[in-house]
Amino acid sequence: MNTILNKMGLPSNLVWGYLGVLVFMMGDGLEIAWLSPWLIDNGFSVQQNSLLFAVYGVTIALSSWFSGVLVESLGPKRTMWLGVLMYILGTTGFIGLGVAADLHYGMMLVFYSVRGLGYPLFAYSFLVWIAYRAPQEKLGTAVGWFWFVFTGGLNVLGAYYSTWAIQHLGHVNTLWSSIIVVVIGAILALIVNQDKLERKSKQGTQGKVKELLKGLTIVKEEPKVLLGGIVRTINTTAQFAFPVFLPTYLEDYGIPTTTWLGIWGTIFIGNILFNLLFGIIGDKLGWQNTIMWFGGVGCGITTLALYYAPQWFAGNIWVVGFIGFLWGALLAGYVPLSALVPSLVKENKGAAMSILNLGAGFPVFLGPAIVGVFIGEIGPQGVMWILAILYFVSALLTKFISVPEQKKSQVEKAVS
Repeated sequence: MNTILNKMGLPSNLVWGYLGVLVFMMGDGLEIAWLSPWLIDNGFSVQQNSLLFAVYGVTIALSSWFSGVLVESLGPKRTMWLGVLMYILGTTGFIGLGVAADLHYGMMLVFYSVRGLGYPLFAYSFLVWIAYRAPQEKLGTAVGWFWFVFTGGLNVLGAYYSTWAIQHLGHVNTLWSSIIVVVIGAILALIVNQDKLERKSKQGTQGKVKELLKGLTIVKEEPKVLLGGIVRTINTTAQFAFPVFLPTYLEDYGIPTTTWLGIWGTIFIGNILFNLLFGIIGDKLGWQNTIMWFGGVGCGITTLALYYAPQWFAGNIWVVGFIGFLWGALLAGYVPLSALVPSLVKENKGAAMSILNLGAGFPVFLGPAIVGVFIGEIGPQGVMWILAILYFVSALLTKFISVPEQKKSQVEKAVS
């Protein structure tokens, strides 16, 4: 069985960790599709919702950055347990002192931001774990499996579970149940999973502070890591921008919001399937080429197509849905970035991954911010062009992110 898993590019020593991430992210993502409209139905304004999710996005970005360097200092399991603790504290306060207390907005704001510290410390720390433990020649496939379980739990299983749970438990109890799901995921990833990677620093407090600062100084030591962080930021900026304005734009062409939700689900079906496939493709065709052409150029073209297709095809939902599927699939073209960036450094892979993880967390804030700043001046067309141009820029930047020749030859030797 272990041989089969390894041939699939799924490290057999980490398989329970992957399953734990899937379950954890299912619990974390169960309210994504319904929390905002539910709060509005209960008297919250759009502005209050925007602030709630903006603060949540900021803490996600900070936690994403700290995840890699904390792994170097504390080890992956301690860092992941810290993420579990932050999630439980944040969720308990958010529900118990916010939602259940007649929707106390101040408490909701504080504790939802604490909750935002949780999943990056858990999931992205495991991604660093993968970067150290997966074979170099299979690293692209290994991170492809990570994004497969991450997205599958966050955007698919969480939504399906909520559909059932809201009907049988109600909204508030569904939120409470997320803690149970998250704890099950933690048990699988941190107790059932017996693999060990202890990166705990032997230095004192001063040494640990220096370790944390490597999350910043690494970009001076290896500027390509910074480029990787910028490319990673561009990767999912549109993902968090689209829901803010695209449903309204599509309504003008006869595609209602309910249909848009179906299209959005189709997008992530494509993304989940190709997260794994592009990990394999990256190992075969090269990580850099895969990111440039499939990710950058492909997403740039399909972003523009998503805007113009409703006009050219009179709001045909099958055409728009197919283009959405393609965009989601090509979004997975960035998967090898999680293999490419840590391969740029011999040591301090956690610090390099911290920059990459910051790039994964920042779009939660940046995507809606781009829409908020530009939509009034240049409209949906202008915003879509901005997002498309960012993708083309990411392709250009990736051209300058290459693994040193010595490491490249080591990888080629391992593959042969």
